[in-house]
Formats: sequence, structure tokens, C-alpha cells
Amino acid sequence: MADTIRRADYFSIEVANKVGEGARLLKELREQGVNLVAFTGFPSGRRAQVDFIPADTAQFKAAAKNMRLKAGAKKTVFLAQGEDRPGAIAEICEKLAAAGINMTAMDAVASGDGRYGAIFWVKPRDVNRAAKVLGAS
Repeated sequence: MADTIRRADYFSIEVANKVGEGARLLKELREQGVNLVAFTGFPSGRRAQVDFIPADTAQFKAAAKNMRLKAGAKKTVFLAQGEDRPGAIAEICEKLAAAGINMTAMDAVASGDGRYGAIFWVKPRDVNRAAKVLGAS
């Protein structure tokens, strides 16, 4: 199977940086039937930022409203999936660099069954150009 890169919606939420907060949010989303394509979180000062990449944006927004979450504006992230090999992620980075596009962050993992996946961000002004350079849908 060939590598695929696509755009996806994501939402950032600032939450308390305390034990169990992420588990609570993920449990509530699960109970509302929300499927996440990816999730990432990290400390941000005395709080934490959590980013949700839902399979269904409308369903996530409805769930966030029910949970009284202040989900920020919808933003764009890129999802990459493909056959794991040395340099798979480097290829993406090299294409963006050659086009003068700065990647602001990336999380990537090998799944253990010969596949890899990654989520990565570029500045909003670079999203359309990055999509074109990478052949992203």
C-alpha cells in the first residue's frame, strides 16, 4: 500500500494540567461515540494543551458542546500513513524544506506491523502549499 497524506481537522483545548484530566476527557468522548484519528497533549505553562483529531468533525463538535468544552476554532493538521521504512518521515520533511515550508511540529510512530503513522502541522498560511507539495488530499 502506498503512503497517503491527507488534511484533517483538529481542535485544541486548554485544560488543567493534573492527573487524570486527559483520561476524563477521552472517557467522555468515548461515551459519546467519538472516534479519534489521533490525540496528542503536552504541558503549556501551568495548564496543558490537548489536540483532538476526530474522524467526524460534526460529531466531535456536538460532543464538545455537550461536555461544555471550549474547543478552539477548527484548524488543519496533516495525517501521513504508509509502509514503514528507514527515512519515511524524512521524505516528508525534505519535501517541505525544499519548498521553503517550515513544519511546526510532528508526532510519528511505527505501528509494529510494518506501517507508520504521523501527524504534523505547518503554519496556517502554508497549509494549501504544503498539501500541493505533498500531494495531500
